Amino acid sequence: MEHKNHENHHAHHDNSAHKNHQDHHSHAGHDHGSMIEDFKRRFYICLLISIPVLVLSPMIQGFFGFEFTFIGASYVSATLSSFIFFYGGWPFLKGLKDELSKGDPGMMTLIAIAITVAWAYSTAVVFGLSGKVFYWELVTLIDIMLLGHWIEMKSVMGASKALEKLAELMPSEAHLVTENGIKDIKLNEIHKGDIILIKPGEKIPADGLIVDGESELDESALTGESKPVTKTIDDQVIGGAINIDGSLKVKVNTAGEDSYLNKVIKLVKEAQQTKSKTQNLADKAAGILAYVAILGGLTTLTYWWFFSDQDFNFALERMVTVMIITCPHALGLAVPLVSAISTTYSAKNGLLIRNRTAFENSRKITAIVFDKTGTLTKGEFGVNKVKVLDTKMTEDELLAITAAIEQESEHPIAKGILKHAKKQKLSLPSISNFKAEKGKGVEAKVDGNSFKIVSPGYLKEMEIEIPENAFDDSSETVVFVLKENTLAGYLKLADSIREESQEAIDLLQKKGIKTFMATGDNEQTAKAVSDKLGLDGYYSEVLPHQKSEIITELQQKGNFVAMTGDGVNDAPALAKADVGIAIGSGTDVAAETADIILTESSPKDITRLVEFGQATYRKMMQNLVWATGYNVVAIPLAAGVLFYQGIMISPAVGAALMSLSTIVCAVNAQLLKKQINHK
Repeated sequence: MEHKNHENHHAHHDNSAHKNHQDHHSHAGHDHGSMIEDFKRRFYICLLISIPVLVLSPMIQGFFGFEFTFIGASYVSATLSSFIFFYGGWPFLKGLKDELSKGDPGMMTLIAIAITVAWAYSTAVVFGLSGKVFYWELVTLIDIMLLGHWIEMKSVMGASKALEKLAELMPSEAHLVTENGIKDIKLNEIHKGDIILIKPGEKIPADGLIVDGESELDESALTGESKPVTKTIDDQVIGGAINIDGSLKVKVNTAGEDSYLNKVIKLVKEAQQTKSKTQNLADKAAGILAYVAILGGLTTLTYWWFFSDQDFNFALERMVTVMIITCPHALGLAVPLVSAISTTYSAKNGLLIRNRTAFENSRKITAIVFDKTGTLTKGEFGVNKVKVLDTKMTEDELLAITAAIEQESEHPIAKGILKHAKKQKLSLPSISNFKAEKGKGVEAKVDGNSFKIVSPGYLKEMEIEIPENAFDDSSETVVFVLKENTLAGYLKLADSIREESQEAIDLLQKKGIKTFMATGDNEQTAKAVSDKLGLDGYYSEVLPHQKSEIITELQQKGNFVAMTGDGVNDAPALAKADVGIAIGSGTDVAAETADIILTESSPKDITRLVEFGQATYRKMMQNLVWATGYNVVAIPLAAGVLFYQGIMISPAVGAALMSLSTIVCAVNAQLLKKQINHK
């Protein structure tokens, strides 16, 4: 499938890849990149300024058993903390405004409430109100939240870097036919109506109409049909198909400017904007906590001020403590850390995650539909049988002679024969007088004898009898070998099944996931592959639009469906599926509509994907429980529920608890690497 992999990444793309690479950075990654830089800068500056604030904090001094003060220390602390509040807290205050204008309080609202209350109350205390100063909590909360947001954004950016790499895999030019001969031009200089020359073995740079020449094209990536298609004058060609053996002149009807690169840029942007459902879960948890903070704070204030013998200052201090504690530092890191690790590690393991929601949902998959060509099979021909009819020859001799003659050809069938001969370690005889005749086959002399390799059509034309077992399996392609115009034998070839397919199917079925195959190939070919792999079902002779209908049908039966494909013809189905998985060797269109791209093209990676998705989701849930579980204990204690029993959460204990839950989340997220590596 290598040839396909290599070629297809270029499917109708725009060769301004190299030229536009710089602009690309400036315009797609720019807003996102600069936002990451902004969070990073704010984090480091605030972290630096937090150090003196912590050193001057009476609570931290008590914690570590040292004393350090000077006249005006509290004002220095107030000034530095105010700077951190306005500079470091700015993204959260802005976020509060955005969330409230949408009427959807979440993480930003919760952080903004906590930091505003902490800052306003502490500053009031410095300037005369009696109470405690919460500056150390204010600055550490801002530092950790900036760090969490920076990590999260960086992880999304990491996945998109890998996508930019795809954009660099472009071919570089097209051959424009002009009055003065052939001129090589960049792909983005092709215009509608231009005539371009495509030499044997090259990729068709744009959609168009053949005006001269005849050739066989490999369109397997685009249409899903594994056999090459013969094209001649007035036939349409698709950008991205591979021209096998003839020279063609094509009149362009859509230029490469529907550019692959622009699609990739769009794709990168999307990847940066998709926010996962579980991230939203952290937001939801934060939204609930925002209400808890306000209600809890007001309830605490009301109780201590009106229903107890404590004064207003005590009541206010309790309220502020509750409102600050309600925003757990750990919540800011609970999901981003897991996201960052799973995105990075998935990319290292060949899974590019474009849509995090689909990735986390991959644990729910109950049925998978595979496209056949290039996904379950290699998309290249393998020799199934060599049959000798000439008594003076052995199978190896027939194969060696056929391979020797075919090594001149770019045809997928020729490549299959050659590969098979190499695998058998045969030494190939030398040939002379090689000739290729369009539509007839190829001929050459070996040891003074004339050999021809021809199609069944040629035998009919020459009225040579076709052996009866030659076509007992219609999924195979048969080529005949003539020695001095007498039938010497034949070779049967078929698109071969990938080695990993069987293992992948077995693993998926063990997990209780049903496996189906949809293919453009005929019934016999489809049945042969399905039976061999033991699939739960197959659909043959499927047209591209019917693939998405198959997905819908499975969904209506209550399945959570994944679709795996690699071609343009799979795009609608990939978009329709609950989880769309593009095989990396496929076309850009498949990659654009998929949620997850498997860079290694191995079906086995799909089972890994399900396992990664499960592990990631588990870690996120554990972290959310840890992050918010701390509140269940801390809030009532901060509110003073056990005040009369002499138990009051002191800021020091609050700080220790808070640090502990943050550390637990960070360590737990790191454990994900172990799980993933273990797999």
